Amino acid sequence: MKIDVEIISREMIKPSTQPPDHLHRYQFSFLDQISPAVYIPLIYFFDLDGQELSKHYISNHLKTSLSEVLTRYYPLAGRVKDSYIDCNDKGVLFSEAQVSCQLSQILQESFPCYELDRFLPDVQVSNVCLSIQVNFLTCGNVAIGARISHKIADGSSFITFIKSWAATARGDGDNFCAEFVAAKLFPPIDVVGGFDRNINPTEMNVVMKRFVFSDAAITALRGKYARKTSTENQIYPTRVEVLSSFIWSRFQASTQPKIGLEKPLLLIHAVNLRKRMDQLLPDDSFGNFFRPAIIISSQDTGEDYYSLVNKLRDSISRIDKSYVKKLQDGISNEYDLMKRMAERFNKGEFFTFNYTSLCRYPVYEADFGWGRPVWVAWGGLPYKNLTVLMDTKSGDGIEAWIHLNEEDMTKFETDQELLNFLSLS
Repeated sequence: MKIDVEIISREMIKPSTQPPDHLHRYQFSFLDQISPAVYIPLIYFFDLDGQELSKHYISNHLKTSLSEVLTRYYPLAGRVKDSYIDCNDKGVLFSEAQVSCQLSQILQESFPCYELDRFLPDVQVSNVCLSIQVNFLTCGNVAIGARISHKIADGSSFITFIKSWAATARGDGDNFCAEFVAAKLFPPIDVVGGFDRNINPTEMNVVMKRFVFSDAAITALRGKYARKTSTENQIYPTRVEVLSSFIWSRFQASTQPKIGLEKPLLLIHAVNLRKRMDQLLPDDSFGNFFRPAIIISSQDTGEDYYSLVNKLRDSISRIDKSYVKKLQDGISNEYDLMKRMAERFNKGEFFTFNYTSLCRYPVYEADFGWGRPVWVAWGGLPYKNLTVLMDTKSGDGIEAWIHLNEEDMTKFETDQELLNFLSLS
């Protein structure tokens, strides 16, 4: 299925009030500095359920509330520089588009993931922090596509911002107050001559596909991956642990990546630090607050199910209050280690498989006044060997958005054991 998208307007939305002079420069934290220079993409699909809302009303409603919420998230209206945001109030890119399809077509399983990019805004303005595209469907429903710079925010910050914007549109935005404490907790350092992973997705032939696991399938996998203790009690892995391990095991079995002692395997899982610090941070703490849990091993086709889950659990558990304190006290040492690792990565010395989980995040709580979204889709990133996990709308199933190169995806998506656990919905 191919859809036509016609951009009908573009403009910059500025905060309704300017920030005071002392807030005209937003300093990156260390964790911001080392975050990749990509844009996190999310698409919210809304069924207006027969509400007769004109395009003019919807557009003004969204623009007015966006202008208002930007006074609380003032860095988003600025521009990304080398180590800071210039809070110059140049604004957020806001586009409107007419899309030649209906919501019912999008919600069908056959809708191809690569077409979802059409609902996302192009980053037309150099170093813009945030861009929005409001898509008007032929059936009268609406999709809001958004991209935010990963240099300024992680997935949690992005989702919290969208939720705050939606609450502002409903007249309930005073309950949200962004906290900009990242640079105080993780002070920036001089990263001149640092590292970047500049990846051309076209050259890599990266494709993304969505795989849905129902609650029943996840429960079955948790039982399969569970371990019996000496007292015959069962220790069950979490939903995220079991799916991360299962996806890797099926990728390994279907593609048989050439990993040996000379090329270690790195399984990398992003971990939210907000609840893993001495002083817990609220969800509206804005910035990048994540670090990777890493499993380092060589290929082991004889590894049992629970062993892989256990390694993942142990690695994640080590990112605790003590780890965060050591990170804060030794940022320069951490950077030197990361730089050496990046050099080895760029030489092809590692085989990596990455995970990010947005499960249990309030993705579906974005109500702009016409109800919550019927579906929230991931827009894809230009990296291979990446899996993004998101809850289904019901909250019991999980959607796995998997990025692989074309050849590996062809093998992976036909793996019979994988197919045995996939939902048709």
